[in-house]
Amino acid sequence: MQTIAVLTSGGDSPGMNAAIRSVVRYGIHKELKVLGVKQGYEGLLNADIEEMTLSSVADIIHRGGTKLLSARSERFKTEEGQRKALNVINIFNIDGIVVIGGDGSFRGAEALSNHGIPTVGIPGTIDNDLDYTEYTIGFDTAVNTALDAISKIRDTSTSHGRANIIEVMGRDCGDLALYAGLAGGAESIIVPEVPFDLDRVCNKLLQGRNRGKLHSLIVLAEGVGNAMEIGDQIQEKTGIETRATILGHIQRGGTPSGRDRMMASQMGAKAVDLLIQGEGSMVVGIKGKEIIAVPIAEALKTKTPIDEKTYELADILSK
Repeated sequence: MQTIAVLTSGGDSPGMNAAIRSVVRYGIHKELKVLGVKQGYEGLLNADIEEMTLSSVADIIHRGGTKLLSARSERFKTEEGQRKALNVINIFNIDGIVVIGGDGSFRGAEALSNHGIPTVGIPGTIDNDLDYTEYTIGFDTAVNTALDAISKIRDTSTSHGRANIIEVMGRDCGDLALYAGLAGGAESIIVPEVPFDLDRVCNKLLQGRNRGKLHSLIVLAEGVGNAMEIGDQIQEKTGIETRATILGHIQRGGTPSGRDRMMASQMGAKAVDLLIQGEGSMVVGIKGKEIIAVPIAEALKTKTPIDEKTYELADILSK
């Protein structure tokens, strides 16, 4: 292992820059040549590649987004596209690749591994939807971003005696809604993993109003439905004025939390060590305080339900 490359793919997440920094500086420390691939797999196809130095990653650990930029690549999903990528890899004498991203990025990493290119994945996604690891890089920051918005919405909601729906990201995974909702004191948390009962949500709002509550907060994962439409239905059923706020891409940006920076730094170094040890076709993650490594294929198959105990606790505490 003499030359490695690092790329970020798919949706960006806070902490990706910290992971890039770790791969580059730890790789150089291990006497490797480190290349940066811009625009993810699309950049790999276009040979948009540059050598990274210690200075290349200076002053980025605290920045959101990704210095290497990111993109989705339909071309790379084809056999022709993958053959072109292999040609570029050979031209640049790349011996191994670190891929930072989510589920789709890992499938790309698996494809490279199947073609004989040692590849290690680092989980970077705000959705926390890679079940082999307890946390993904960017999730903690996104929770705090959503929590800040919830706190501000509560202030205005109380002033006007309204109900507010806050829609957060999470197409198939409700972790972001669950964590932000519990920490934000939401009356109801609506996630894809649990059947949605509109009548139950409405009854909770009415019970709270009868106890004298001036506001009601509902946190909704985007995968369940449209916040505006659900808000209209709630208002019609309860008579309580209901407003909807869609947080959108504000959740992807911002300064990464200390936890995300720490995990990103540790995972970056672990990924480099795995390549040096000849352990390709792997992904890194975290269990407790330990940085772990599992085969990509195993990681992509691992599916766990939402944390039912935490979901039940949120329901109990919201009464």
